[in-house]
Amino acid sequence: MVVQIWETLKETITAYTGLSPAAFFTVLALAFAVYQVVSGFFVSPEVHRPRSLEVQPQSEPLPPPVQLGEITEEELKLYDGSDSKKPLLMAIKGQIYDVSQSRMFYGPGGPYALFAGKDASRALAKMSFEDQDLTGDISGLGAFELEALQDWEYKFMSKYVKVGTIQKKDEEGKESSETSETKATSAEGLSTNTGEEAPLVTHEETSRSIDEKIAETTEKKDVANDDAAAKE
Repeated sequence: MVVQIWETLKETITAYTGLSPAAFFTVLALAFAVYQVVSGFFVSPEVHRPRSLEVQPQSEPLPPPVQLGEITEEELKLYDGSDSKKPLLMAIKGQIYDVSQSRMFYGPGGPYALFAGKDASRALAKMSFEDQDLTGDISGLGAFELEALQDWEYKFMSKYVKVGTIQKKDEEGKESSETSETKATSAEGLSTNTGEEAPLVTHEETSRSIDEKIAETTEKKDVANDDAAAKE
């Protein structure tokens, strides 16, 4: 049945157009293509707008980075991406960077979400996701690990904006004690070398020396007077 219809169609095409069936369908396809191209010039661009652009809302521009200055590690944890209204921050070697533009990597659900809100220097150097490595302590790292960390730092410096530094309580306490010790040593040196007791001792010795000289001079005068009286 289908074969008979096809044979009849071929005979009809040849009889009315004088073309072979293959040539007829080729001309038909070309005519359809030309129609599509020409009709595109007369249709509003909104009709051909990609559906993906209509469905997906445009993302809001990110706010400019806010300089935080010096904050503690506890305060840095508040910027781990759990609050969408706050910037997404991360630190390397004590330097804090705004990584909000890479939220897909460092935000919740991202492959590096564990690093957000922390100084992850050790984890980045070792490429580790262990909790004990999510720290800024880089002591004991090898040369290769330190080089990898340096590469990460260069990347962050070139791509993200630095917004602050981490305040180290232990280091501050150490510095304060050293400063106090230095001041105490300086005060001790002043009291030992240039204190008030030294001038008093010098003044006493000077007074005694003057008194001795006066007594010696007086004694010489008395002796001279006695000699003069004896000669008379």
